[in-house]
Amino acid sequence: MRIVLLGAPGAGKGTLAKDLVGLFNVPHISTGDMFREAVASGSELGRQVQNILSSGKLVPDEIVNRLVRERISKPDCKDGFILDGYPRTVQQARTLDEMLTAMGQKLDAVLYLKVSEDVVVERLTNRRVCPRCGRIYNLLSMPPKSDEICDDCGTKLIQRDDDREEVVRNRFKVYNEMTAPLIDYYKKKGTLIEIDAEADHQITVRKTVEALKKVIT
Repeated sequence: MRIVLLGAPGAGKGTLAKDLVGLFNVPHISTGDMFREAVASGSELGRQVQNILSSGKLVPDEIVNRLVRERISKPDCKDGFILDGYPRTVQQARTLDEMLTAMGQKLDAVLYLKVSEDVVVERLTNRRVCPRCGRIYNLLSMPPKSDEICDDCGTKLIQRDDDREEVVRNRFKVYNEMTAPLIDYYKKKGTLIEIDAEADHQITVRKTVEALKKVIT
């Protein structure tokens, strides 16, 4: 099962991916993970990525495509993968198609997790993170036992700068502008599956699995 996850920040891609990994036994691959792995490897490519990220710039398509190609060629991807954060543009989508064709493979589905701006804002502005152990909470859906104190280590929780409302709304706007052409691209190819990601998480998982079973059969 080869899947691409599309959706705005806060749509629930990472949470859904964890469930799909358990169900289909394929790796969840995010661009963030790939960048961290490349940097940790100490390779020439990893050093390039580290320098780019340190300068605050976006990693160029050429390097992102190369990282993706290397990652999906690894043995643990032989039965499939779940791509999260790639492709971000139509050009990257075309490159991914070319990679898979060269490997004798194809995408089975592109899951578009559809959420409104207000839902994204509500989710992300209520997210809190423990600066010490990294545990993530949500004041609405997954609050700590004590008021904004980490259950595990007792540290005061913080709100990330990019989870503030004005930043979240801008991220949502930018993402939609970048992703709209991708949605059309995959619709035309017949691989796009729209999922209502505003519902309860378990309902979202059930709808997703039902849709994917139709693709498999």
